Order: sequence, then C-alpha cells, then structure tokens
Amino acid sequence: MLDTAIADAFDGTTLSVVESEGLFFLSLRQVGMLRPMGVAELSDGTLRYVAMATALLSPRPPSLLVLNEPETSLHPQLTGPLARLITAAANRTQIVVVTHSAALVDALSAEAPDAIQHELVKELGETRVADQGLLTRPTWDWGSR
Repeated sequence: MLDTAIADAFDGTTLSVVESEGLFFLSLRQVGMLRPMGVAELSDGTLRYVAMATALLSPRPPSLLVLNEPETSLHPQLTGPLARLITAAANRTQIVVVTHSAALVDALSAEAPDAIQHELVKELGETRVADQGLLTRPTWDWGSR
C-alpha cells in the first residue's frame, strides 16, 4: 500500500527500506536519477509526505486522527495524492483535517463528497463556525478506546 501511495505521488518512484546492523534506511529511486536517494537527500516536503502516508496507512489507526495543515511543505502537485490518502484512511478511522489550503479542501471534496466540512470565521475576535449558531452545531463522534 505504501508503494502505491509513493507511486501515486511521485510518478515512477519506488521506495526501499533496507536493514543494516539493526538500523533501517529509507531510499527513493526516481526515474532519471542514477542512484537511489537517501533520507538526508530528500526535501522536507517529500519526507513529510512519506511520514503522513505511513501514518495514514497504519494497519491499526487511532480512533481519531487530527491532521493540522498537512499540506505544509508539500509541492502543490501532491495535493491530490494526499487527499486520496486521507480519504482512504477515513474509511478506517475518524479524521479531522485543519487547513488554510483551498486546493486541499477542493481535492478532499472531490475525493469524499459526503465528508463534513466546516469553515471557521473570526467575528469580533471570536472564532466561530460559519453559518452555525447554538442550535445548529454538528454532533461530534469522538470514537471509543
């Protein structure tokens, strides 16, 4: 599954995890590169995407997963693959995504049109959910332990 997520985000790229003397080393082989690239050579955005993919593909996800601005440091072309990962993980656990990125909101809406979306607005210094009052607030499912 992780291989598929990496290939979806980075066309033609393969991921390798190698164990050596009890340590694990990650490398990516990209099309056109003469050799695999180690973790120290990868961009912050690439590392962040790999880390999020690993968390979102966990075989035992938590009952609630909150992603705060997951698009930070990512190349804009990774918005679609990230939205697909989040949507797939949402089939196994409850996910809350906090973002300022309209592109990520649009990608998530396209991947999961039935997802609940809330926009926060500032009114007189108070942060509120747009178009909601005391009687129209959504119900929350915090899951169980």
